[in-house]
Amino acid sequence: MDVFIGLMIPFLGTALGAACVFFMKKELSNKVQRALTGFAAGVMVAASIWSLLIPAMDQSSDKGRLAFLPSAVGFWAGILFLLLLDHIIPHLHMDTDKAEGPKTKLAKTTMMVLAVTLHNIPEGMAVGVVYAGFLSENSAMTLSGALALSIGIAIQNFPEGAIISMPLHAQGKSKSRAFALGAGSGAVEPVAALITILAAELLIPAMPYLLSFAAGAMLYVVVEELIPEMSSGEHSNIGVLMFSFGFTVMMALDVALG
Repeated sequence: MDVFIGLMIPFLGTALGAACVFFMKKELSNKVQRALTGFAAGVMVAASIWSLLIPAMDQSSDKGRLAFLPSAVGFWAGILFLLLLDHIIPHLHMDTDKAEGPKTKLAKTTMMVLAVTLHNIPEGMAVGVVYAGFLSENSAMTLSGALALSIGIAIQNFPEGAIISMPLHAQGKSKSRAFALGAGSGAVEPVAALITILAAELLIPAMPYLLSFAAGAMLYVVVEELIPEMSSGEHSNIGVLMFSFGFTVMMALDVALG
């Protein structure tokens, strides 16, 4: 039951954020969107370091000076995996009319949802691999550490849910439809987490690779998508400040609960 709750917490964060469409009358301003995107990026970077890469290297400590090697290999595998998804899944980032991926006749709103869904995949994988480590007797992962990651991702998913549902409503979708699409973009996270847990049970010796794989995938999303979005438009330091705040929140959660 603890694992099930942990897997669902990030999705709950997205759903609660998407529910803002029922209570807020106006679309989020560009400044607010940049602030929230910066916060999400900070959380993901801190989670990649404290919850994934450092534990991956700790689990490879028996390799001595080469303890970094499994992490480096897994990290690059995660980067290349997201690069592949970026090229085969049509999607549209915020504040742009130029879609990425293969040409398609999908609606603009559908491709916006796909963009958020795409970067929710590595978040789900990250939660799944940490809980897989907790379930394994051969890992030093703790339930509180896994819970810290779930809560951290849920916190940054809250603004993401609002960022996707509010523009959809502004573009003509009903509030209930905008909420469903916003919340649905986060449904991939518990699915990706469950698949990762099932795969990890068969690949326990590869746990350092799986942890760093998730870290690489998350950092790809941060650098390729979130940082450009938080820096777009008129010059402002709000994105950087909120990035730092998000990083601090996730770091504190991981250390306090881990």
